[in-house]
Amino acid sequence: MLRHLMFIAATIFLLSSCGKNSGENGAKKVFRYNQTGGLKSLDPAFAGDRATVWATSQIFNGLFDLDENLHPHPALAETWDISPDELTYTFKIRKGVLFQDNDCFPGGKGRELVAEDFVYSFKRILRPGTGSTGAWIFRNCVLTKSDGSAHDSAFVALNDHTLQIRLKRKFPPFKEILTMPYAFVIPEEAITKYGKDFRSNPVGTGPFMLKDWSEGESLTMEKNDNYWKKDPSGNKLPYIDAVIVKFIEDPNQAFREFEAGNLDFITGLPENAKELLGNKGQIKEEYRKKYNVEKIPYMNTEYIGFQLSSENYKDTTHPFLNANFRKALNYAIDRDELIFSLRNGLGTPGVSGVTPVALPSFDSLRVQGYSYDQKKALEMLKQAGFPGGAGLPEITLHTYPSDKAIAEFIQKQWEAIGVKVGIEQNQFVTHKDMVDNGKVNLFRGSWLGDYPDAENYFAMFYSDNLSPAGPNKTHYINPDFDALYNEAQEKDDHSENHFLLYDYYHKMDQLIMNDAPVVVLFYDDILRVYNKEVTGLKTNNTNILMLETVDFKEAE
Repeated sequence: MLRHLMFIAATIFLLSSCGKNSGENGAKKVFRYNQTGGLKSLDPAFAGDRATVWATSQIFNGLFDLDENLHPHPALAETWDISPDELTYTFKIRKGVLFQDNDCFPGGKGRELVAEDFVYSFKRILRPGTGSTGAWIFRNCVLTKSDGSAHDSAFVALNDHTLQIRLKRKFPPFKEILTMPYAFVIPEEAITKYGKDFRSNPVGTGPFMLKDWSEGESLTMEKNDNYWKKDPSGNKLPYIDAVIVKFIEDPNQAFREFEAGNLDFITGLPENAKELLGNKGQIKEEYRKKYNVEKIPYMNTEYIGFQLSSENYKDTTHPFLNANFRKALNYAIDRDELIFSLRNGLGTPGVSGVTPVALPSFDSLRVQGYSYDQKKALEMLKQAGFPGGAGLPEITLHTYPSDKAIAEFIQKQWEAIGVKVGIEQNQFVTHKDMVDNGKVNLFRGSWLGDYPDAENYFAMFYSDNLSPAGPNKTHYINPDFDALYNEAQEKDDHSENHFLLYDYYHKMDQLIMNDAPVVVLFYDDILRVYNKEVTGLKTNNTNILMLETVDFKEAE
């Protein structure tokens, strides 16, 4: 008999209409995971954080997916062609794909996907009125108007199943860009019916459909019986009937729920679960026997950011606008101690730029960041005009509850050189909104790579990508950096020899380190723990959660 799952009474009610029973006695196959940090939207136009990326990746599809080896793999694009000058991309759209049944369609029945849906979706991302945090993925490479919206010839449906995209400049990672949730396809009918409430009424072509969302408590998605994809044996996907997401903010409590059998999957390392790891970050054998445990380098750089726009300060002599002060705070942090005392060896100290270890262009010899050096920290503090911290204004580090231990560690490290720092915590969704809109000047941040190219990390320092419309949350502007960023794309010849391209990347990374708009803390590792009964859960360095092939072993 298939695995029986226990649900609270409300969840049983929510799932009572989920297709046919999957096992004896009406048992449903339901995958349960927790998401710290909450969920702000189910609209892929705002998929700028892990919670939204994970949820929207179950409901929507794009032209391409990233496979386990981080290569773009065709999804809704069946075939494609790139012009010799690399400025025109032509895609054949898969036939027979249906949008999920929804009241936005006549009779509530989902219609067939056509190329014009991509034209609408992509133009919507670029439309200023949408306010999408993902406009930057297209704005810098496709043809646009002066207001940043899409040029009439940027996205064109040549017929129902042929889409053409025209770029204004060569952009080698363009297929990788199209794997991002920002580039998922949506139907215009849903926006017409729901408007801004599309955030809680999503309609896509993906393997699961929204059933219920009690914000801050739980999210339930049910199987899309009309999903277009099949496995290699011809069996329809997905295998499971539903996905339930819990929003337990305390990672320690979430881990206890996992150990109690109330969750099937958990990621990250709660403070009281360090027994999972030895003192060098290795997974203990006793836990490997109990659970499936995976640990691989993560395309994620954890950092502290400074707001560098002078418009955000009443006093233009504020220390955050002084590069020497920012360097002092960089030198003052013992990243090795942070990794081994707070994270039990999970991750790598961030002493070599913003590019994480998981990417092939990472080079600890070519890019020199900041190692722990109190003497240099005090020297830089003096050069900044604040010897021993004298004359410094009140400083506040803005963060979120699950980061409390790291924030307090940093606070003590900076106090050791005379810099007193207060800590202000907000729920992650609120924190992110404040950072994106420039309402805080010192903040915890992380950059989860959207695709396996260091260009993605440098995009958050490119001057055309200022937040909230783009990922440049620090408002870092350096013309030399911008010139290197643009030239790198022109020089990328797609050859196996990446020496020239990586040379540009290393120079950009070093410029960032020299100007210190951020304090790189560490390059993260992915730690996934899930029940032995779970099968088909795939992992890559982006930590995307794809559930269409997940199943449960039958009871013996």
